[in-house]
Amino acid sequence: MRSVWALAAMAALSVLTASTTTLAGEPKQGGVLRMYHRDSPANASILEGATYSVNVPFMGVFNNLVIYDQHIAQNSPDTLRPELAESWSWGNDNKKLTFKLRQGVKWHDGKPFTSADVKCTFDLLMGKSQQKLRQNPRKAWYNEVNEITTSGDFEVSFDLKRPQPSLLAMLASGYTPIYPCHVSPADMRTHPVGTGPFKFVEFKANESIKLTRNPDYWKKGLPYLDGIEYTIITNRSTAILAFVAGKFDMTFPTHITIPLLKDIKSQAPNATCVVEPTNVSTNIIVNSTSAPFDNIDIRRAMAMALDRKAFVDILFEGQADIGGTMLPLPQGVWGMPKDKLETIPGYGRDVNANREEAKKLMQKAGYGPDKHLAVKVSTRNLAEYRDPAVILIDQLKSIYIDGELDVVETANWFPKVARKDYMLGLNLTGNSVDDPDQSFYENYSCGSERNYTNYCNKEIEKLFDVQSQETDTSKRKPLVWDIDKKLQEDVARPIIFHARAGTCWQRYVKGITIMSNSSYNGFRYEDAWLDK
Repeated sequence: MRSVWALAAMAALSVLTASTTTLAGEPKQGGVLRMYHRDSPANASILEGATYSVNVPFMGVFNNLVIYDQHIAQNSPDTLRPELAESWSWGNDNKKLTFKLRQGVKWHDGKPFTSADVKCTFDLLMGKSQQKLRQNPRKAWYNEVNEITTSGDFEVSFDLKRPQPSLLAMLASGYTPIYPCHVSPADMRTHPVGTGPFKFVEFKANESIKLTRNPDYWKKGLPYLDGIEYTIITNRSTAILAFVAGKFDMTFPTHITIPLLKDIKSQAPNATCVVEPTNVSTNIIVNSTSAPFDNIDIRRAMAMALDRKAFVDILFEGQADIGGTMLPLPQGVWGMPKDKLETIPGYGRDVNANREEAKKLMQKAGYGPDKHLAVKVSTRNLAEYRDPAVILIDQLKSIYIDGELDVVETANWFPKVARKDYMLGLNLTGNSVDDPDQSFYENYSCGSERNYTNYCNKEIEKLFDVQSQETDTSKRKPLVWDIDKKLQEDVARPIIFHARAGTCWQRYVKGITIMSNSSYNGFRYEDAWLDK
C-alpha cells in the first residue's frame, strides 16, 4: 500500500500559501468578479452536464475528492492534490483505492459532509441508486468500479474489477464534484448545494447566474471574492465590446478567437490575455447506423475530403493543432507523433490527391457529378460550432455532398445527438482530463451516452482495457497511439483540429490560471482577487 499522507500535508500547506507566494502583492478580500457567459446552460447540475458551459459557473460551488493544482497550468499525475480527501492509498494489487476524508466540512445548508455523500455521488453516477440522473454522460468512467464502500464517516474505498491508474485523474476532473446525499438530483439542477468556496444564489435562464462567498469554507481565508456574477450574452462580439468597455472583469474562459484577441489587445492594451490549447477537438459526427452513413465508404470519403490546414488558417490564423483523438504534443501527454499521424488516410499533405480518392469512394456508393448527396449538417448554435460547420459544408461540396446548416440551441443539442436524432453533425468534444481512459471509454465505447455516432468495435474496446491497466507511461503511450490510429482509420469520429483559444482579464484581476491541457478543471476561482 502506497501512502500519500506527506503529499497531502504539503498540498494543504501550498493551498493556503499559494496566493502570497505566487502573486504580486498581498491578496485583498472583497469585490464581485463580473464575467459574461457565452450561453445559457440547460441546468446547474455538473454531473448531468456535457459542456463546460455548466462547469464554468458552477464548479466553484463544489469540491472534489482530489483536484489538479489550480496554480499549475498543465495537468499531470504530479499535480494531483487532495481536497475533500486528506489522503489516498492503493491496495489489493492496485484494485482498491481508499480515501481518508477531511473532517469538519459542511454543506452550504449546514449539514455535515461524510463518506455517505461520496458513496451516494458515485452510486448515482454508476446507476446503482434509486434516484437517477436525467443525463449521465460520464457513466462509462466507472465501468471498472465494482462498488463503493465506507468505513465510518471519514473513509471511503473504490473497489475495482482490475487496476485502473487513471481513476484518480478522472476523480480530479471538474466534472467530478461530490454531491450531497440529502439533496435530490432534481433539486441540484435548479439550486445546487455544495461544499465549495461559493454558494449558489440564483440562475435566471438567458439572463444571469450569481454566486456568493461561502463564509464557512473549510479552506480558511478563502475565497477572496465576495461573489461571482455571470451575465449571459450569446453574441460573442457584443460580449467582447462590453469587456473592452470595462463592464466585465473577465471574458468567458477560452472563448476568444485569435483574430478577436488582436482586437481586444488594440482596444484594451492593459488587459492580460493568454492563449492555450483547450483539449477540445472539433470533429464530424455521423449517425453510422442509419442510411446513408451506415456505408463506411461515405464516411471515409468525408474524412479524406478534409483540408485541415484550411480550417486552422481561416479560424485560428495558424494557431491550432492537427491530431487524432488525444490532445496533440507538446501540451498533450498522449498525442500521436507526427510521422505516425500522417500515415492515416486523409492526414497526408496532398489534399487534392486525398479528395480524388474520396470521389472514387463516393462514386462507389452511387454518387457523383450528376447525383449529389443532400444532407443537413447539424451543429450547436455557438460561433465555435457554426464557423467550422460552414467551412465543412464548403469542403464537402468537392466530393458531391451538399450540406445545409441546421443550428440547434444548447439546451437541445446534447440530448439531440445523444438520442442520435441527426444525420451528420459538426461537434466539439471537450475532454475533461488529458487521459486516454476518459476519451476512449466516454466517446468510443459501445453504448456510452457520449458515443454520439453509435460506433462500436469490440476488438478495439478490448485494447482500451489493455492500455488502461498499464502503469508504465512509456509502455502505455505506444498502445494509445495504435488505438488512436485505428479510431481514425475506422472513421469513428473524424477529428478536424484541436482548438486554441484566448482568455482575457482586466489588469486588476489577480490569481487566475488558465489550464493548458484541460480548461474544464480550472474554474474554482477561490484564489482570484481584485486589486482595485
